[in-house]
Amino acid sequence: MGGDLVVLPGVWDAITARIAEGAGAQGLYLTGAGVTNSQLGTPDVALLTLLEMAEQARNVCDAVSIPVIADADTGYGGTWNVLRAVREFERAGLAGMHIEDQVIPKKCGHLDGKELVSREEMESKVRAAVQARTDDSFLVVARTDARGVSGLEEAVARAKAYVMAGADVIFPEGLESKEEFAEFRSRVDAPLLANMTEFGKTPLITVDEFRSLGYNLVIFPMTAFRVMMKAVEDAVRVLLSEGTQQPLLERMRTRQELYDLIEYGKYEELDKTLSRVEKD
Repeated sequence: MGGDLVVLPGVWDAITARIAEGAGAQGLYLTGAGVTNSQLGTPDVALLTLLEMAEQARNVCDAVSIPVIADADTGYGGTWNVLRAVREFERAGLAGMHIEDQVIPKKCGHLDGKELVSREEMESKVRAAVQARTDDSFLVVARTDARGVSGLEEAVARAKAYVMAGADVIFPEGLESKEEFAEFRSRVDAPLLANMTEFGKTPLITVDEFRSLGYNLVIFPMTAFRVMMKAVEDAVRVLLSEGTQQPLLERMRTRQELYDLIEYGKYEELDKTLSRVEKD
């Protein structure tokens, strides 16, 4: 993996993927937390199934023309489950996925009380993912949550082991300072992904700072989701208090803008074409 750092905004469905692509994103991150929170209304604690995530991935990939990398949690089980996850995600059209070294049920990477599987078990999962892919360009990203459980030394050691097992990219979750990101970069010889989630253990670091540190990918998994939550709440409060949507109009995408986004015109043209065929 070469070239400049790639920013992957988090999306959780087809319409948010379209919006992000239209805003200029070069790639997308399908957030497991966002899909779980929006589809089930529950925490991201391994309640979403592989097939549910794969279906969402398929919808997202069908809606855009840019690469999408997805959160695959712990691989949805053991080694055999990882094999199936890779196959399902490849068929969905994804460009890659990450698996993590937490035990099941997993927790958010920025909460306390996480537990890790053995280093050997995660190495086996990484090898399984690499062997299962049919396209060598499908990225296998290995995430380690060791920083918040055993410290930075264990996170570095696990990262090196996962690289030896075949991981294309390493994702160190929950690093707690810019200095830790710099040290991790200096000690791990592999492409690295940084997670810029809000209100967690990791301070907010800019894309330019990550570029200077030598990171390759930065995900913003829940940024747009959290903005969306506040926007929905504000809109409903205005409706209930004012009895009209008039104060919200300037904050809306127009009907035509929505139609353009979902390519409504193509369906109208198709309908006209099919109608002519039927009449003939």
